[in-house]
This record gives sequence, C-alpha cells and structure tokens, in this order.
Amino acid sequence: MLALALLVVVLGTACQDTEEEIPAPTDDHGASVPTTVDEGVPGVYETRIVFGQSAAFSGPAQALGQGMRLGIQAAFHEQNQKGGVHGRMLELTTLDDQYEPHLAYANTLNLINRERVFALIGEVGTPTSRSASPLANAEDVPFIAPFTGAGFLRDSALGNVVNLRASYHQEAEEMVARLTEDLGITRVAVMYQNDSYGQSGLDGVVEALGKRGLEPVAFWYYQRNSDAVKAAVFNIVAANPEAVIMIGAYAPVAKAIAVAREDIDPIFMAVSFVGSNALAQELGPDGAGVYVTQVVPLPDDTSVPAVAAYRAALKAFDADAAPGFVSLEGYLAGRLAIVGLEKCGRDISRDCFLDVLRNSGTIDLNGLTLEYGPGDNQGSDAVFMTVIGDDGNYHLVDDLAEAR
Repeated sequence: MLALALLVVVLGTACQDTEEEIPAPTDDHGASVPTTVDEGVPGVYETRIVFGQSAAFSGPAQALGQGMRLGIQAAFHEQNQKGGVHGRMLELTTLDDQYEPHLAYANTLNLINRERVFALIGEVGTPTSRSASPLANAEDVPFIAPFTGAGFLRDSALGNVVNLRASYHQEAEEMVARLTEDLGITRVAVMYQNDSYGQSGLDGVVEALGKRGLEPVAFWYYQRNSDAVKAAVFNIVAANPEAVIMIGAYAPVAKAIAVAREDIDPIFMAVSFVGSNALAQELGPDGAGVYVTQVVPLPDDTSVPAVAAYRAALKAFDADAAPGFVSLEGYLAGRLAIVGLEKCGRDISRDCFLDVLRNSGTIDLNGLTLEYGPGDNQGSDAVFMTVIGDDGNYHLVDDLAEAR
C-alpha cells in the first residue's frame, strides 16, 4: 500500500519569538522530496508533477483532512498505475494545519515558496481556506476543489479557484425547503461554529428562511476545535424549536445532539462539512433519524459509475480503507485535476490547467457532470438529503414526511 507520511507542522503564532524548523516532506514511498524543482513550471518535473495540500490531519477535525487526502491519493494512484499523465507520475505533498487558520497560512507559504508545488488541492475548511487562498491567488497558484461551500470562494474574480462542490447556501436552501414544504415546520434554530464557516452556513439558513417569511427562533455558537457546546444547546433548547440545523464539525455536533435530546426531540440536520461518516460513528445507535445534506452521491451506490470507479481505486490503493463521503469527494477532486493535466498535454502550465478547468464548459467525471463557464467557478450544484438509518448507514431521502 502506498502511504504519504503525515507532516505535523508545529508553528508559533506571529507574536512568538521562536519557530521550529519544518521537516522536509516525503513522497508516496517515504523518500525525501527535493525542496527545489527543475527549471520551468513550479512542481513540474521530467517524470512527475507535485500537488500540495494543507488540511487537518490531527485534532478534532482530523477525519476530514484524512478523508480528503485518502481520496486524492486513490485517484493519483489509479492514474499512476496507468503510467501517470503524459508520462509524469502524480504526487501529493501534505502538511497538517489542525484546522487552524494560522497554520494553514504558514503551510501554504511553505508549499508555494519552499516546495513550489504545481497546485494546491483539497484544502479543508472555510477559515483555513480564507487564510490560504489569498496567498495562492497572489502567486497565481491553482486552488482546486477545497472542501468547503463558502461563498467567498465562488467569487468569479478569483481566477485561480476551481470549486467542485455545491455551496453552503445551496445546502441550507435544501434543508429549509424540505422542512417547510415536506413537514410544514416553521420553528428552526441554528447551532453554528464561531468562525467564517459557521457564519457562512448561518447566513445561508437565514436567507432560506427569509424567502419564506421566517427567521430562526434561536441561533447560538460554539468555538472551533472545541466540544464546549452546552451554552449553545441551552439557548437553543429554551426556544423549543421543531428543527435544529447544525453548522459544525462531527465531534461537537454529535455532543450537541446528545445533550439537546435530554430535553427536546426536534429534527436535527447538518451540512456536508460535518463529516458524515465520522458523525455517524460518534453518534452510534443514537444517530438514527439525523439528517445530513450531501454534495456527492452515496459512496456505496455502485450504480453510479463514478462511485464504482472510486471504490475500485480506493481498494487498489488501500484495501483496508472504508469508503466514505469525504474520501469520495477527495477522489473526485483528484480526477478533476487529472482532467486538466490530460487536456493540457506534455507542455503543462498553470495557465493552461486553469483555463481547461474553468472554461471547458462540461467536464465528465465518469458520469458525474460538472459545469463551468464565465462567472461560474463551481462545477456541481447537486445537493442530496440523507438520513442515518437504524442500521447506522446513510440513505437518500426524497420526502421528509415519508422518511419519518
């Protein structure tokens, strides 16, 4: 099995006096990766192309970074087994930001200026992307398929950004539409993470409710990388909502659901960033009936050709790895990058790569269609409502009234 060595970067904040030296990254085989590249396009060698990823590989959100990395690795390994892209093998250099913006900033500087990667792929999180993406934009480094639905990355003026997934506003619209239209619910509360991710999700819910002449009956926050949710739950419980929409990560969301259920029994919904499989694992048997919006198909639905290909690639890369929503999204991110490389030919450049992805119109990822064009850097608008069943697995939901 191929395995990337995980780099845990220990950095101080700007106000600290010392900074530890960052260890050199390693490649898929554990060998040290040179910190300089050949003359020409950064990250492009005679026999390989190097991508970079800053994400959470430790801490409370580690399942998200690990899942995205796993999926990208599976896609790259699949392509490398076929000879790579125009004779070049694909590599991924990863750095751990622990889902903290200041570490994402430092990692991104390292990946761009020291490692000189060709492109950044699979950044995990809104606050981390908000920290990292301006650095990439300033250097015209492609910023591909970040694991976030934040609106600021959908700004068409960001010529280096290519989004794969639907936005948080689209996920919020699906939630509110299903609650109000399927069940006639009007009393909706929101628990959100106190950062740009949580605010983006909250704004989406407020907008969706506002279209229907409604507003949240309560909204309260918790701090990122913390499971201190009791204050938020207390204020939400006091409003006696019929439904609670959660904009957070799997560990605090699971705890909030458990605490809230001691007093109330509303419908609980979470957006895709929560980390669906990790959430189901955290909740255990208490997860039945919890809804999560998804931006990729069910990872066990092999009737979808892209999912069947993903599962085969995942098994070939790591036979022990369990399929999941996050690694499926990572796999699709990797395949999207491969499309850009293939269409540019041997004489690859960042400009060609971005032009192909942003201006090709329709991109087919083994049956999953992405649409890009002028003013639209987001490939998919698809949002799927799912629910955790009694079996602990996720199931598609067409109508909430029928699912309850």
